[in-house]
Amino acid sequence: MKKIILALLFLTTFTSLNAQVVNPVKWTSKVEKISETEFNLIISGNIEDEWHVYSQFTPDGGPLPMVLEFKNSKGNFELIGKPKESKYKKQFNDVFEVDEYLFEKSVTVTQKVKIINPKTSKISLHLEYQACKEQCINDNKDFVFAIPEIDSSEIEVIKTTDTTAVDAAEVTETSTTVEKESQPIPASNLPVKESKKGLWTIFFLAFLGGFAALLTPCVFPMIPMTVSFFTKQSKTPAEGKRNAIIYGVSIILIYVVLGLAVTGIFGADALNALSTDVWFNVIFFVLLVVFATSFLGAFEIMLPNSWANKVDRQADRGGIIGILFMALALAIVSFSCTGPIVGTLLVESASKGGIAPIVGMLGFSSALALPFMLFAMFPGWLNSLPKSGGWLNTVKVSLGFLELALALKFLSNADLVLQLHWLEREVFLALWIAIFGTWGIYLLGKITLPHDSPLSHISVGRLSLAVLVLSFTIYMIPGLWGAPLKLISAFPPPPTYSESPNGVGGSSSNSSAIDLPEGAEIGPHNLILFTEYEKGMAFAKKVNKPVLLDFTGHACVNCRKMENNVWSDENVLKILKNEVVLISLFADDKRPLPANEQFVSKVTGASIETIGDKWTELMITKYNTNTQPLYVMVDVEGNNLNSEKPTTSYDPDAKLYEEWLKKGISNFKK
Repeated sequence: MKKIILALLFLTTFTSLNAQVVNPVKWTSKVEKISETEFNLIISGNIEDEWHVYSQFTPDGGPLPMVLEFKNSKGNFELIGKPKESKYKKQFNDVFEVDEYLFEKSVTVTQKVKIINPKTSKISLHLEYQACKEQCINDNKDFVFAIPEIDSSEIEVIKTTDTTAVDAAEVTETSTTVEKESQPIPASNLPVKESKKGLWTIFFLAFLGGFAALLTPCVFPMIPMTVSFFTKQSKTPAEGKRNAIIYGVSIILIYVVLGLAVTGIFGADALNALSTDVWFNVIFFVLLVVFATSFLGAFEIMLPNSWANKVDRQADRGGIIGILFMALALAIVSFSCTGPIVGTLLVESASKGGIAPIVGMLGFSSALALPFMLFAMFPGWLNSLPKSGGWLNTVKVSLGFLELALALKFLSNADLVLQLHWLEREVFLALWIAIFGTWGIYLLGKITLPHDSPLSHISVGRLSLAVLVLSFTIYMIPGLWGAPLKLISAFPPPPTYSESPNGVGGSSSNSSAIDLPEGAEIGPHNLILFTEYEKGMAFAKKVNKPVLLDFTGHACVNCRKMENNVWSDENVLKILKNEVVLISLFADDKRPLPANEQFVSKVTGASIETIGDKWTELMITKYNTNTQPLYVMVDVEGNNLNSEKPTTSYDPDAKLYEEWLKKGISNFKK
C-alpha cells in the first residue's frame, strides 16, 4: 500500500512539475491625480527572469502585441493621447523576419484620461498580452481604477489612488504618494541609438525617392530653366550662386515642414501603432493604387491652379522671400510627379513612428534640391545633362509599376491580420510576377502607354533595366512551387499562408495522392492536420491512430522553431505523417465563438469568447498549463498515453522528441 501511495505522490509531483499554469507577470495598477478632471491610469508588471512581454507597437506579422481596451469610456471619460510605455528592447526576430519590441524585468504603461462625467467612479480596462520564454502564454487581465470624488479642499491632500488587478465587481482603494522614479519613460524618449540604423535607412531610401522624382517630366526640365534664371538675373556670379543655394535650402525647408506637420498632427507614435491596423493598411493600399495609376498615365494628380498662380505672384517680390515662394511654386507645379512619391515615403516613414517622417522628407528634399544648387555653382555642367524627352515618362511609368507592387504589401498585411486567405502567397506572387513582367515588356518597347513618345529604338540603359526586371520576374516564378525566395522574404506572405505548402502543383506525392479528410488541411511540411478538436478525434477513431495534440499559436516563435527544426527531422516527420493524427489548436485565434458556445471559466473566472480562449481553457483545465507550444499524446478517447511524461514543450532535441512520440505510440498499441 505504501508503495502505491508513494508512486501516486511521485506521479502527481512529476505531472505538476511538467505542466503547470504559468503566470510570469504580476500586475498592479494605480491612479495618479493631475488635476480636478485629469488622471494618469498606470499599470505596472513585474516580469519573471528570462520571460518577456511584447509592446503594443510590435509590428504586424510578428508576436502578438499588447492590447489595451477601455470598456466604459463613452459619455464618462476620454483618452488623451496614446498609452505611453516604459523603455522597451528592440531586436530582430529571424523567425517572423520583423523587428519586435519587448519588455524584460518590468513594464509600465500610462494612459492619461479626462473625466467628462462627474459621476464616474471607476474606469475598467481589459489588457491582453503575450509573454514568452521557451514557451509562450497569451493572457489577459482586467483592471478597475477607482476615481475618487475630490473637492477643491482635498486636491492638495490626495495625490494618487492605488488599485490592484481585480474582478469587475471588486474595487480596492488606498491612498499613496507616487514617486518620481515610477514615472514611465515615453517611447518617444527612448535612446536614439536603437533606431539610428532605421533612420539612416529611411533617409537613404527617401534620398533615392527624391532622385527618382528629379528624373520625372515635371522636375527635370526645371533644372536648366531655374539655374539660367538665377545666373542671368543676378548682378554677379556670386549672387547667382548664393540665390541658388537659398533656393535649394528653401526646397528642403518646405518638405521638412511637411514632415513636421505629419509628426505634429498624428503624434510621434500614432502611425506606428496604426501600422498594424487593418483599415490603415487597406486605406494606404487604395492610395498607392491611385498614385500608381496616376504615374501610369490614366490621370494626373494636381493641386488647384489658383494655388500656383498666387505663389507665382509672390515669387515676383524678389529677395529671400521671393526665392522661398519660387521653391514653393516648384513644389506645387511638380506635384503631379512628386506627390505620389512623397505620399508613399510619408506612409512608409510615418509607420515607423518618431521623427521618421522628418528624416524621410529631409532625404527626399536633399536629393531634389542638390542639383539646383550644384548646377548654379558650376553652370558648365548643364552641357552634360541629357536632353529632356520620352525617357522622362519612362521613369515616371516605372515608378508607377513599383508603387503598384508596394501597394499589394499593405493589402497583404490586412489579409494576414484578418486571416481571410484572400491574398495567399501564390496569389501575391502571381500578381508580382504579372506586374514586374509587364514592366519588363514595357521597357522593351512592346507596350506603350499614354504620354509615351514614339519609339524607334531603345537605349542601352533601358535595355539593361529591362533585363534586370525580367530576371527578377523569372526569379519569382519558382516561388509558386514552394521556393523560399529569400531575396524578398519580407514581402510576400509566409509559405504556410498558402493554398498548398508546396506551392502550385506541389511535388509531394502525399499531398497529391491522398484526399484530405473532412475538416483537415495542409500544415507545415505538407502534414495533414486538423484545427478542430472534435473533427480530429472523430477521424482518429475512424483510422484507429493515436492523436498528437499540438497547442500552438500563430504568433508563437518557439512553435515555429519546433516545426522548422524538429518536425523537419526525417524520423520525426515520418511519424507525424504516418503514425499519428495531428490536431493543431491555436491559443491566439481571435475569431469569436458562436454566442451559444461562450461561457465563463469555472477555473479562472475569465470569459471564454474566442476560439483561442476555448483552447487555452482546455489546456488549463485538462493539462494544468497555459503555455505554447504544448504537445500531448492521447488515445481516441482523449486519455493520456505517456503517463511518465504526459506533455512536452519546446525542446530543440529532435531525438528526445522522437522517443517521446514513439513511447506514446507504443502505449497506444498495447
